[in-house]
Amino acid sequence: MDLAYIPSPSTGVIHLGPIPLRGYAFCIIIGVFVAVWLGNKRWIARGGTAGTVADIAVWAVPFGLVGGRLYHVITDYQLYFSEGENWVDAFKIWQGGLGIWGAIALGAVGAWIGCRRRGISLPAYADAIAPGIAFAQAIGRWGNWFNQELYGKPTDVPWALKITEGPNREAGLYHPTFLYESLWNVAVGFLVIWADRRFKLGHGRAFALYVAAYCSGRVWTEYLRIDEAHHILGLRLNVWTAIIVGVLAVVYMIISAKVRPGREEIVEPRKATAEGEPGEAAESAEGKTEDKAADSAESSGSSKASKVSEASESVEDEAPKDGKPAEDDSAGEGKDDGEDEAKEKDGAGNGAGASGR
Repeated sequence: MDLAYIPSPSTGVIHLGPIPLRGYAFCIIIGVFVAVWLGNKRWIARGGTAGTVADIAVWAVPFGLVGGRLYHVITDYQLYFSEGENWVDAFKIWQGGLGIWGAIALGAVGAWIGCRRRGISLPAYADAIAPGIAFAQAIGRWGNWFNQELYGKPTDVPWALKITEGPNREAGLYHPTFLYESLWNVAVGFLVIWADRRFKLGHGRAFALYVAAYCSGRVWTEYLRIDEAHHILGLRLNVWTAIIVGVLAVVYMIISAKVRPGREEIVEPRKATAEGEPGEAAESAEGKTEDKAADSAESSGSSKASKVSEASESVEDEAPKDGKPAEDDSAGEGKDDGEDEAKEKDGAGNGAGASGR
């Protein structure tokens, strides 16, 4: 008799009248909200504006869902296109089957489109949402619990997962790999938050740290799983993918730290109006303010220059053309009269002297 184990849900869907609420989809939705909420807080803390993360998520999330499903269908094509299988099931995403590698890859394309439209840097955005993605994955993994899928090898540990009989599965106690990966992702999220605060990671290095840390955990959790998968040189395909992607993430961190050390000082232009492109409204407002200031200064300068010019013209009108200082008219007239009288006296004196000789 098993004294302790983790029970599995008897069903992965709850019906509210005609509306089915599926546990797998519910976990994904909650994860997306957590990622956007935390990403928004981190974006604002780095100097961005509220709502930017959600605006870009409108592009990133649908692309990520499509990418995740494509990766799963391509790498597990035998589940949908082999003999006796129904290819229509490839579109039934609610039944499970999202590859994180495809979700991140195509989700990044959607995020790039959104960032381009907002005029911001994709690496800066990726750094802001990195821990939120890790927490979203932690929540999303519980969707596998609802669907009783992706469990590990048989075990008798107290935290074993009890799986019931069903299509493509046998009843028994197995390693709860969904729980292992969920806890690992929570640790990765907190690791990125700590490292980002401690080392001021920028230019995509916080996101690269998340990728590297996640991949290291994915290697050992993937090793425990027993669900059907393609193997290359004795290792599951996802193990090889985790190794390669993880190594590339570490290489990026090293090169980026040397080429572009530090963190971005400005992550987003000022918020735009609904009609303009990002930054246009702020630039327009700043331009108008500068124009008003310039016009005011020019007007003040012109007024002062006008007053100086008028004063100068007044002085020029009063001053003689030869540049000598102007004299009072009455003084000038008196001087002229004195000179005439002196000349008359001098003439009279000369005349008397002449007659005396």
